Amino acid sequence: MIQDIQPSTFDLSYLHLDPEDEDPVLVFDGKKIALKGMDPLLLPTYREIHGPVQYLFAIDETHYFLALEKQDHLSYQDIHALRHQKPKKTQFAAVTAYHLYVWYSKNRYCGICGQPMIPAHSERAMRCPSCHNRVYPNIMPAVIVGVLYKNSILVTRYAHRTYKGHALIAGFCEIGETPEDTVRREVMEEVGLHVKNIQYYKSQPWGFDLNLLLGFFCELDGDPNITLEQEELAKARFIAQDELNDEPDDLSLTNDMMMFFKEHGAHVLDCLDSK
Repeated sequence: MIQDIQPSTFDLSYLHLDPEDEDPVLVFDGKKIALKGMDPLLLPTYREIHGPVQYLFAIDETHYFLALEKQDHLSYQDIHALRHQKPKKTQFAAVTAYHLYVWYSKNRYCGICGQPMIPAHSERAMRCPSCHNRVYPNIMPAVIVGVLYKNSILVTRYAHRTYKGHALIAGFCEIGETPEDTVRREVMEEVGLHVKNIQYYKSQPWGFDLNLLLGFFCELDGDPNITLEQEELAKARFIAQDELNDEPDDLSLTNDMMMFFKEHGAHVLDCLDSK
């Protein structure tokens, strides 16, 4: 998945570091990212940046910074152009930096008193010197759900997105819910089905949409007849293990879950029990 950059190591420690000329700098303009090259991914360096930067994190011995001002002299690409680019650790760095960029951008001013916010000294937070309001990075938890029925899995297709491939039931956790509660609610809302035997699979940071994704498999409980939520989904159906023709993409939790089902079929939950 996108975060699997081994043997490299991601270090999110909050440090106060001064940039050096060759340190990579992430530069964004809305949903666009400044790139010097796409194949392989090549980021601007500090020597090319005008204005202040903020230290973000390290991967191995490389320190990554965020430009706090748009750089008009650089070339930009849509952030989603990163989805299948290499090297993988640069891809992960860029997408994670985008998550932080959105947070910094939305917290320039205090939501209580309207005064300018400044970075906290000892932790990753923005604080208001006037009213002492403190704001931490926003992470939106969401579930990805593989609903199993006999030797098949429920796949969906989104109604209003450009991506038209197979997807799984997905949705955001609401206040007061456990992730398992979200699984039950989202499956019922989107396809009108009951589920049981909910088991956790894996998780994934997904900076493209500011999410932390939590993957679950579960069994259909009762009637398999689908009632489609047409505002969100164009299609939903159960497909058998040997019908699933998706290939590994080394990127998303959804794909990883479908590949796990493609390998194990009706034995998915047994495999999770044995972990």
